[in-house]
Amino acid sequence: MAGQNDKETLTLDELETALAQDTKVKLAGIDVDGILRGKLVSKKKFLSVAKDGFGFCSVIFGWDMHDLTYFRELKISNAENGYKDLVAKIDLGSYRRIPWENDVPFFLVSFHDPDTNEPISACPRSLLRTAVKKLHKAGYGAMAGAEYEFFTFRAPKDSSLQTSHATSATTAPFLQANAVESLPHLTQGMFGYSLTDPIHNQDWFYNIFEACEKFKCNIEGWHTESGPGVFEAALEFGEITEMADRASLFKYVVKAMGSKYGITPTFMAKPKQGLPGNSGHVHCSIVDKSGKNLFYRGEKDPNPPYKDLEYVSDLGRQFLAGLLDGLADVMPIIAPTVNSYKRLVENFWAPVTVSWGLEHRAASIRLIAPPTASAKATRFEIRVCGADSNASLVLATIVALGWRGIEKKMEISLPPLSKGEDVGGSSDKGERLPKNLKESTARFMAKGSIAREVFGDDFVEHYGGTREHECRLWDEAVTDWEVRRYIETV
Repeated sequence: MAGQNDKETLTLDELETALAQDTKVKLAGIDVDGILRGKLVSKKKFLSVAKDGFGFCSVIFGWDMHDLTYFRELKISNAENGYKDLVAKIDLGSYRRIPWENDVPFFLVSFHDPDTNEPISACPRSLLRTAVKKLHKAGYGAMAGAEYEFFTFRAPKDSSLQTSHATSATTAPFLQANAVESLPHLTQGMFGYSLTDPIHNQDWFYNIFEACEKFKCNIEGWHTESGPGVFEAALEFGEITEMADRASLFKYVVKAMGSKYGITPTFMAKPKQGLPGNSGHVHCSIVDKSGKNLFYRGEKDPNPPYKDLEYVSDLGRQFLAGLLDGLADVMPIIAPTVNSYKRLVENFWAPVTVSWGLEHRAASIRLIAPPTASAKATRFEIRVCGADSNASLVLATIVALGWRGIEKKMEISLPPLSKGEDVGGSSDKGERLPKNLKESTARFMAKGSIAREVFGDDFVEHYGGTREHECRLWDEAVTDWEVRRYIETV
């Protein structure tokens, strides 16, 4: 069925043949921060656990991105339960080979509770699949696309590292003793869509494109973006759960290729003050069993609620209404870090309100539809997301909010932004999005929040707890800005 993950999947019976020339396999799952956590196992071990899964320490859901356990222990993994093992179930459909690691076989896993055998609430891949199952039950599927911007820096040389090749391993120790401003950009100046800038690092540039193709996370478009050392990749669109996996694997490719060439990429939302941030726009549409786009109306509506919607189906309108109704309640997923909110400020090509509009790139949600696009391309582009977001969680959120709008037959009460309208100004009728992670997390975790309605209390308590941890670390941090401003003056 179109819109479902119907690609050819390796079967258990075919595994030994497929891996006949191999001695090892790499496995990885995705944590709440979108980070791949995994290990290398022997082929013998892999074949013994391919059917039923294997034990994987739950601590990856009990600590943050720097392996610091959460200040408030959460339900899935904690000292009381001994950071017990979860069951990591191997997704045979995710099979691919890692071209820059001698074609070692690679599979993704999802995490399950050993007592109930059900997916744990915080497993990003499982959360998305649970949301998509509601579409499948109704006979629908979902398609998605993703675009990621990222800054790149030249890793400083460090003679203390005993290596004969370039590496990005020098960046972290360099930043312990030097200001961030002293880290050199890969390229200089503001030069979006440059044909000459990539030539300065030609091997790296083309190897990323080719590695993504071989690793089955194909790039559709690949170019420089406006900013020093900034690049953007649009990934090939596809079935939504596969798209989420490919988005995570794309970041893996970029980081791995960077390590080989002494280049440090960053997907953080706002690496530099005074420059645009890194966006992570995602696109979504719903299709029927034949692949027909169900957001397209079929013919022009002579009496649409807003002219921008004249070619959008009732299903599409309800989906959009659900997105608009729930967007401000789920911002910790859309903008998951303290730094995310530095990107979401006025005058930097980023949306700051609950807003939408036909081909409106300043709105939170850009409607792409006839007459400016083809019928089959009708979709919503969610432009609030930064490149620091977790694709599985973001796409799960879009599906869950949109489906809520369909189930409740919601209507759009917010008018579209007019072209050239002052986003975030007095003429913008949309609600201002939360301005920081603490504010957004409080709303996300509030009793009766839309997040609780669509995802349930277990997920909200866990994920919200991880964001509270992030806020506490920020509250305790003393920044360079503070020291520079106050060291002599107060």
